[in-house]
Amino acid sequence: MCGRFAITSPPEAVRAYFRYVEQPNFPPRYNIAPTQPIPIVTAERDARHFKLARWGFLPGFVKDPRDFPLIINARAETLRQKPSFRAALRRRRCLIPADAWYEWRAEGKGRKTPFLLRRRGAGLMGFAGLWETYADPSGGEIDTACIVTTNANGATVAIHDRMPALIEPGDYNAWLDPDETVPPPLHLLRPADDAAIEFFAISPLVNRTVHDGPEIQKPA
Repeated sequence: MCGRFAITSPPEAVRAYFRYVEQPNFPPRYNIAPTQPIPIVTAERDARHFKLARWGFLPGFVKDPRDFPLIINARAETLRQKPSFRAALRRRRCLIPADAWYEWRAEGKGRKTPFLLRRRGAGLMGFAGLWETYADPSGGEIDTACIVTTNANGATVAIHDRMPALIEPGDYNAWLDPDETVPPPLHLLRPADDAAIEFFAISPLVNRTVHDGPEIQKPA
């Protein structure tokens, strides 16, 4: 599972990397948690676009969100089978910009050690995601999204058995392609190469979302 992540790169660097047309300005976020707004990158036939979406996917068939479990992750292996994701998988795939994510390794007796995981050498990443505009019975609309996860690679499995599916820049167009007549490129949802990700233990400050500054990323 991926339950926390960070996007701390400057807005202009994120825009240059993902090549969307908007010019949003947003602060660095070191400790993004479920239900909070997250940046997503989508595509129409003319260009890529930047949106903000709630981290917590809501399928269109939901009658009352209060009675529906919060979906922050979707398993790559079962996307085709799950009714919640079928429509979004066909035509509403997205990228979720990030430069780190966090996992907790169980140490026994209820203790867990938080780790920061990122691309080796640091830098931006594009998590595979799905998004949906949810319309409530009163006519209100909200964009929602989730992160697609896959099996951990041979290195990160020591921390957790799942990881975000990282889409490589050369595959962004294929993943974002909104043409629903083209089968979804599920082959892109694979573990990152073992040498691609580095990780280290960090401060337990990350355990609380009130801590949202660079101090939580310092090696323990």
